[in-house]
Amino acid sequence: MNTFLDRREAGRMLASRLGAYANRSDVVVLAVPRGGVPVAYEVARALAAPLDVFLVRKVYAPGRDDIQVATIATGDFEVLETSTIETRGVDRRVVEHEMGAARRDLAAQERTYRGSRPLADLTGRTVILVYDGIVTGGSMVASVAALRARGAARVIVASPVAPPNAVASVTQVADGCVCVMTVEPFYRIGIWYDDFAPVSDASVLMFLDCAARTLGDAAAA
Repeated sequence: MNTFLDRREAGRMLASRLGAYANRSDVVVLAVPRGGVPVAYEVARALAAPLDVFLVRKVYAPGRDDIQVATIATGDFEVLETSTIETRGVDRRVVEHEMGAARRDLAAQERTYRGSRPLADLTGRTVILVYDGIVTGGSMVASVAALRARGAARVIVASPVAPPNAVASVTQVADGCVCVMTVEPFYRIGIWYDDFAPVSDASVLMFLDCAARTLGDAAAA
């Protein structure tokens, strides 16, 4: 079974498949924290593109991680899973309570990573959205919609590893889905890495700071 040494090696391998986007002034690389940040850092460095983070979070019914009721993302983007809420009989007041908590958590995470700095203006730009692995594709599909709502001209989803059905789902909505490995059976993201240690907030900030000093600020690019 082929595996990546760690997220940074996976990022370098992923970058080798994205050469068409190198040295382009319209390209920005966005990482889904936390695990996507080391991967995206290597992609941004190889492409000489600015790096920023883009947060996306699934919202579940209390104590039921099998009942997803919504997805929220950077920029106050929200998608309600109306059909699931109705068919599973989830109280709308419960949904709103869970979404309120998720909004607060997302806002706090945004402040941790970005401070008062807004997300770059994506109008007319090509966004390469990076994560360390795609399981179902649901979060990436929502993220693509959120990025288009912010004016992105093209959205390329890039990940070291994903199962074929997730790639198919993402390909339907994105302008491209680039993977180093498409595998089946997939099991879980971590088995495709020799080192899949958790990525800390401090590490995320380190990568973002290093990228800003060497690659420029995504908001100013």
